[in-house]
Amino acid sequence: MFLLAVGHACVDVYQGAVAALVPFFVAERGYSYAAASGIVLAASLLSSVVQPLFGALADRWAMPWLLPVSTAVAGIGVALSASGGTYAMTLAMVAVSGAGVAAYHPESARVARVASAGSHTAMGWFSLGGNLGFAAAPLLVAAVVGAGGLRAAPLLVVPAALGSVLCVLALRATRMPGRAGARVVSGAVRDDGASFLKLSLVVVCRSLVFVGLSAFIALYARERVGGGEVAGSAALFVLYAGGAAGTVVGGGLAARWGRVRVVGWSYAAAVPAVAGVVFVPGPAFYLFVALTSAALYVPFSLQVTLGQDYLPTRIGTASGVTLGLTVSVGGLAGPLIGAAADATSLQAALAPLISLPALAWLLARALPEPTGPEVAGPEPAAAEAAPPGPDATEASPEGAEGVGPDAAPLEARGG
Repeated sequence: MFLLAVGHACVDVYQGAVAALVPFFVAERGYSYAAASGIVLAASLLSSVVQPLFGALADRWAMPWLLPVSTAVAGIGVALSASGGTYAMTLAMVAVSGAGVAAYHPESARVARVASAGSHTAMGWFSLGGNLGFAAAPLLVAAVVGAGGLRAAPLLVVPAALGSVLCVLALRATRMPGRAGARVVSGAVRDDGASFLKLSLVVVCRSLVFVGLSAFIALYARERVGGGEVAGSAALFVLYAGGAAGTVVGGGLAARWGRVRVVGWSYAAAVPAVAGVVFVPGPAFYLFVALTSAALYVPFSLQVTLGQDYLPTRIGTASGVTLGLTVSVGGLAGPLIGAAADATSLQAALAPLISLPALAWLLARALPEPTGPEVAGPEPAAAEAAPPGPDATEASPEGAEGVGPDAAPLEARGG
């Protein structure tokens, strides 16, 4: 889980790096708000389409090789995006990076679920790795691009190289002898498509708020507190770093109060927090950014496991949709926010985001707490010796989340 979490951080650096590069594109190339938001859209649009597709493919075929390959693609795309001279080349390279990120998440979420033996807390630590990668992105971009300009952007490929190695090591570490698998021990599993659809709408609301703020908060901070690019990078860091605490706290709260209840509370708390970001000036701006970050990240890993429990026979699809929508779909609204900011003001363009956590709260109130199958950890000997009884179903790591006759042992998947 440690290797998977650090590898997750190395990938999600590139989700955060796109937003962190926006102020530098504006400063060096004179892009408008709408043009700058188009860069975020380029990363999000392709990702939002292909990530659920990769999830569906992962439900049918084992693709562990996607972890190191997609990590490398994500890093190369961002590294080349800032070195391309034309706007079209920048969009193309950012889109390539987004595709790499999209390919990574469904398979990695499934491997992490197996390695965690179904523990929501352990999945929270896996999500924490991604959040830390987000948080590190503005610092990395500020250090590299802030010092050397956009021409220094190829150095941003370094986390991808490290992450690819860690992915290979993680896959080797999860290799288990025999029919290494997890067992679903609660009888027949059944998908709850209606609840999954409601959850997906909740995730869409979160994505619109989070990505909308990510794309423009660095520019907005310069208006609210001054300080130029340093103030913008600091605001983006706080937005991402606050999620680290939120993710860890979310797992503990869910263990006591239940995932659905905690998700609803979090979005209710996000309403005044986002309002503070939009309307409160001065140093208090950063406090509200931190509160917004925590409120939006508490439900982050909880939504992933809820999606997996609502679609227990299609874990790859569930992971692809929940993780994909979490970041990607918000980028689709970026150009609308940018165009509104060009026509009015950035404050007026960001104000509608306040209503979205309220809508997410209302939708979350309609969600049931899953009573899904309990997932046991890998038990090679027992898996070989004991056939499934009438109330138990033996499965491979795929089967731990999506039971099916074509499921293969993790060792056969190449780790």
